[in-house]
Amino acid sequence: MRIIILSGLSGSGKSVALHMLEDLGFYCIDNIPAALLKPFISYTVRSPEPTYERTAIGLDARNTAAEIATVPQLIDELRRSGIQCEVIFLLASEEELLRRFAETRRKHPMSRDNVDLREAMAMERRLLEPIVYAADLVVDTSKLGVHTLRDLIHQRVEQRTVGRLSITFESFGFKHGIPGDADFVFDARSLPNPYWEPSLRKLTGRDPEVIRFLEGHTNVATLIADIAQFIRARVPEYQASNRGYLTVAVGCTGGQHRSVYIVERLAQEFAGEFTNVTARHSGLPGAALFHPSGSDRRN
Repeated sequence: MRIIILSGLSGSGKSVALHMLEDLGFYCIDNIPAALLKPFISYTVRSPEPTYERTAIGLDARNTAAEIATVPQLIDELRRSGIQCEVIFLLASEEELLRRFAETRRKHPMSRDNVDLREAMAMERRLLEPIVYAADLVVDTSKLGVHTLRDLIHQRVEQRTVGRLSITFESFGFKHGIPGDADFVFDARSLPNPYWEPSLRKLTGRDPEVIRFLEGHTNVATLIADIAQFIRARVPEYQASNRGYLTVAVGCTGGQHRSVYIVERLAQEFAGEFTNVTARHSGLPGAALFHPSGSDRRN
């Protein structure tokens, strides 16, 4: 049996993600009170109905702090009993959430007559902290469109295999902010910048001309090797702690040239060693996901 607990900040895209899980064949239930989480899961485990073999549960902030605090312990109990239980948490920057609420004109679930939107958002972040810390996968949706978020949930959920680590390498631009879902962040701004070459300025790190430029500098290859060595040393720790997902972010100034190239190289290299490896470029149009191909995948 597989259970996904989906939580996140209001406005971060939980409904989009839950609909994607439903399309993937999960039995979905949303806004369940945390106090009913354990009895509901117990019911699905005992039920002979195959409908519940893949169940996704939406959990939001409309619970007390004491009720939310019981969720991590329940997750540990489920895993010890042999049930595959994963927690996905969605978040977004305060500025982006404010924009989304202004656009939709929806009321924040924690808003009151004496509580404004910013304060309600801060209260929600504090309340949901135990779930963030228990999450296997944290997704920052600040720069993700609806379709990209659906694709990301589809890829991460469907490629997840029990006992195997799903690794995402993500490029970004420091001028746009550090991704909130990264487990490790590396800085590539010290490398030669193709942006200052007029003929390369409008290209990306996936174009042959930029690749040739960066391959011509030995410190680029050195940084890639250093990052790869560091991540390989950390992977056994993640596997030992039953973590299902690992997100490695590499940033340059704009997220267009250096970080894109490095992420592509890392994804190709690790795809030869691990089963589920993806490259994602948050600084490129659509924050596209790329799946390395042509690899002899072994683990």
